[in-house]
Amino acid sequence: MDKKKLYSFWFLTPALLMFTIFFLIPTVTSLYFSMTVWNIDGAKFCGLNNFKMFFQEDSLNVGIRNTLLYAVLTSILKLVPAFFLAVFLTSKIRTKNILRSVLFFPSLLSLIAIGIMFKAMMHPSKGVINKALAVFGITGIDWLGNTKIAMFSVIGVAIWEGLCIATMMFIASIQAIDQNYYEAAEIDGANWWQKLRYVTMPQTISARNSIIILAFIDGIRSFELIWSMTGGGPGFATDVLSSIVYKQYAAGYYGLSTAGNVIMLILISCLAYPLQTWLLKREEN
Repeated sequence: MDKKKLYSFWFLTPALLMFTIFFLIPTVTSLYFSMTVWNIDGAKFCGLNNFKMFFQEDSLNVGIRNTLLYAVLTSILKLVPAFFLAVFLTSKIRTKNILRSVLFFPSLLSLIAIGIMFKAMMHPSKGVINKALAVFGITGIDWLGNTKIAMFSVIGVAIWEGLCIATMMFIASIQAIDQNYYEAAEIDGANWWQKLRYVTMPQTISARNSIIILAFIDGIRSFELIWSMTGGGPGFATDVLSSIVYKQYAAGYYGLSTAGNVIMLILISCLAYPLQTWLLKREEN
């Protein structure tokens, strides 16, 4: 290796060292311990039994279904409201800077705080939401206690919480559009909707794809909001992979919980990368 290549290699060494220590070694270690029954005293190899248990028992594999449902819905349903909010907040209204600050406020709160707040608001008898519905003569709903709607209630809160970041990304993308495109469209006689459809939307595809990818990955790793709102209940209705991993670890099933972490890593790797590749191909076309 000549001096120039060796000189460049030394610049990479710190990053490679950090990557090895904090990613490669923990990943390999997790793969090993996911195939064992282990505790502080030692580990006993059990092959793929932990993974079989995850996929065979309803109380465990329900977390995989809920995780995918949560990740897909939270990454898609925020796109349309975030886009139109961004369009509104990049228009010529005078109060747009104040409104942007208000919109950005939820991102300053911790997910635990948001979860506790909405848990109180969704209380079946004392919650603000049901009391507001009662004013209009509508019977209140047990938002977090009904197994059929609890997951969708949490997803709704997650969409509200993530709306601010998605909107800000759209705002940055819209502001970066060359104004010459809009001027050319006006010369051709385009109205507001046509400029939005044929100029703004195509020019913000990159922001849209970034929002989907980041929200999807974050959805697979979700824990704080769900745990603070429902604790995975009622029953297993809102359990996701991360909450199941936490429960199994707290119960002393360390090998099983490690297998859940490995499954989560595989889900992110096998789903996020193909999704990103597909979105980028659509963007180029």
